[in-house]
Amino acid sequence: MSETVKARTPWSGLTGMALGAIALVLALFLHSAGPLDPQPTVGQSIGEIAADISSSALKKLKGEELPPPEAQPWSLDRSLATAAYVLAGLAVILGVVSLVLRENRRVAIAAVGFGGIAIGFQLFVWTVMIIAGVIIIGYILTHLGDIFGGFG
Repeated sequence: MSETVKARTPWSGLTGMALGAIALVLALFLHSAGPLDPQPTVGQSIGEIAADISSSALKKLKGEELPPPEAQPWSLDRSLATAAYVLAGLAVILGVVSLVLRENRRVAIAAVGFGGIAIGFQLFVWTVMIIAGVIIIGYILTHLGDIFGGFG
């Protein structure tokens, strides 16, 4: 009798690679196609931020209680971004499982790579957007008097 070793199909690595690829494509789509939900104009957003800052400051100076923060509803954009993170995380986990089970190393590394790149891409984009937002809010606060027509 011959003792042949039956090659196992790297199911966890292939599944992880597929999930990582889907997560990467979803992350690229979300950040290149722009927001899928209707968004207010830049002027409306900046006006609301400025009005919120001034009303909060006035309430604080008067000693009034500020309203508690409201929970944000789950929009399509937020749901898809969360799904991309979850798929990327599952891809990394399945890639590690594939390495532990000694499946094909290339497939396992591809699964970890796709998942890691999808997570890294989303974190990089959000970091850039946060920095840009801080710069814009700083500019608004610096020029708040000019925005409301000057105070003196």
